[in-house]
Amino acid sequence: MSHLQLDGKRILLTGGCGALGQYIVKTLSDHGAHVLVNDIVTDDKAQQGFEAHNVNLDNVDYYRADITQENAVDELITSFSDDDVPDTVCCHAGMSLATPIEEYPVTQFDALFNLNLRAAFLVARAVTKRWLARNQKGHLIFTSSWVQDVPWPHITPYNASKAALKTLMRGFARELAPKGIRANAIAPGIVNVGMAKKQYETEPDYRKRANKAVPLGYLQPPESVANTFLFLCSDMANYMTGSVLLVDGGASLYPLDEDDL
Repeated sequence: MSHLQLDGKRILLTGGCGALGQYIVKTLSDHGAHVLVNDIVTDDKAQQGFEAHNVNLDNVDYYRADITQENAVDELITSFSDDDVPDTVCCHAGMSLATPIEEYPVTQFDALFNLNLRAAFLVARAVTKRWLARNQKGHLIFTSSWVQDVPWPHITPYNASKAALKTLMRGFARELAPKGIRANAIAPGIVNVGMAKKQYETEPDYRKRANKAVPLGYLQPPESVANTFLFLCSDMANYMTGSVLLVDGGASLYPLDEDDL
């Protein structure tokens, strides 16, 4: 376990107060990292979430900011003193909406791409500028999804945003490797938290489709995603850049049949 200790690391995680984000915060902070959590919830609600997940509050700071706004992102990144600049930045914030493609509202499409792709770009760009100005090495980690390669019904804009995020990550990795800045992505499967859990529990058709889609036979435990973040944030992943860690229970092994749509 010594190779997975994160003592001395400062990690910024956007979307850290979400259903999955809380598990990531706890895992990283439990292994010694100082986690700088960003979200849009109030300070009190963030505190309540951390306490509910038994997060070590000594290793966590909360920064409320709307990262879909360029000025807010710039203010967030410049607010860190030279001694507090994060060495790893996890662009995790995201959203989804399950609606048949022919009925998908354009306003929701725009909002989804604004958060899932544009905000990730804004954060990654801003911290990259800070690293380059200080001649500092850094690591960008993007949260993608298995649906970046295998379209899942009724979330086509989400699928597209994650496919674009994968390419965005690889672009950061390719351009910045000579500067000592790395970029990688994590692609989870159908995680047993948040909207996927709600749909699985309340929509029989979704549950049937999900059961058939995952060869391992059960929804993904959120801890497995958090542990993947732990690995990528650790020194064990120091030679990785431009990679996607696919941790999906085998969901992407084969395309869905017509009967599953």
